Amino acid sequence: MRKVVSQFGQGPLQQKLTAGDLHFLADAEVSKGGSGTGPSPHEYLGAALAACTSMTLKMYAGRKEMKLENAIVTVDIERADDIETFSREIQLQGSLSVEEKERLMEIADKCPIHKALAGQIQIKTQLVN
Repeated sequence: MRKVVSQFGQGPLQQKLTAGDLHFLADAEVSKGGSGTGPSPHEYLGAALAACTSMTLKMYAGRKEMKLENAIVTVDIERADDIETFSREIQLQGSLSVEEKERLMEIADKCPIHKALAGQIQIKTQLVN
C-alpha cells in the first residue's frame, strides 16, 4: 500500500495529500474555519468505508456470478460522548434473490476497512528530522 503524506496547503486548514503519484486535497468546511476546498478528514474516513464496502461487494458478487449491477454505499459519521457512530446504508441494484441480498449484507461487514474500524487499532507516532 502506498504511504499517504499530508502537508500544509493554501488557506487556513487546507492540506495537500499524496499517495504515490496521486494528489488530492483535504480541508474543513468554511463554517469550521476552513476554505471548503476538499473533503474533511472525517469525510475521507467515511469515503474509505463506503468505497471499500462497494469494492468488496463487487468482487464477491463477481466471483459468485451474482447479477449485482451496482452497490451504492452511503456513510455518515456522527460523534457524541467521544463515540464515533458510522451509519452505513447499502443499496443493491440488480436481479438478486433475497438470499443473495442477505449474503451480500454479511459480506459488507468483511471489507478490510470495516474490519479495521471495528477491530483494535494502534497508532504509532514518531518525530523525524
